[in-house]
Amino acid sequence: MKYTDEAKQNFKALSNNPYPGRGIVLGESADGKSYVQVYWIMGRSVNSRNRVFEMEAKTGFMKTKAFDESKLTDPHLIIYYPARHTADVQIITNGDQTDTIYNAIKLGGTFESALATRQYEDDAPNFTPRISGIHYKNAQPAVYKLSILKSRNNSEEAGCERMTFEYEKALPGLGHFISTYETDGSPIPSFNGFPKLMPIFDNAEDTLKKYWAALNKDNKVSLMVKWIDKKTFKAKTLIVNKNK
Repeated sequence: MKYTDEAKQNFKALSNNPYPGRGIVLGESADGKSYVQVYWIMGRSVNSRNRVFEMEAKTGFMKTKAFDESKLTDPHLIIYYPARHTADVQIITNGDQTDTIYNAIKLGGTFESALATRQYEDDAPNFTPRISGIHYKNAQPAVYKLSILKSRNNSEEAGCERMTFEYEKALPGLGHFISTYETDGSPIPSFNGFPKLMPIFDNAEDTLKKYWAALNKDNKVSLMVKWIDKKTFKAKTLIVNKNK
């Protein structure tokens, strides 16, 4: 099977999945000129759905924010910076481990050493995985990496399982995808297996539109697409929020 056909099948599966939870896609534009990051959040509870993505004008970082502050009951695990960057890395995660990675790299640490200090979320009985991704300006030895920190079968008994996936070459028009969950459930089953190939569409606007349309209309909350120029490492970020 061709990579593009595989990606199309995975994208179709995503569009039929009621609840993949939070998701990350890292890849490269079809013209090979830009790195691409896609990140979305979904929610089932009122508290989880009461969120928007917002850009910080001063830093260019992206954060989650309560749409209606009066309805915010617990900021724990839902208010954080999904996206931060330095001159050399672009970081995207589904929690406050963004800060852990960012601070570690600023001090000379690594993606892996930072995540070695963290584990899955403390939201029993789900024990939601922490998923993280990073693009490097100087792509040696990796262009990008993905990580998942998860429990086994929604149990703390086996401790934290830590998996990092390293990609030494980007494929134009394609990306690799991980999410927090396989699909809906009680408890919610964690993502299983290897990252899946996904399509990157012609431009940032089209990628935003098509991924937003693919997500379940009842459970989707917000989505971000970041288009990163490979030469300058400067990024354009697009956001769509269900709450407006």
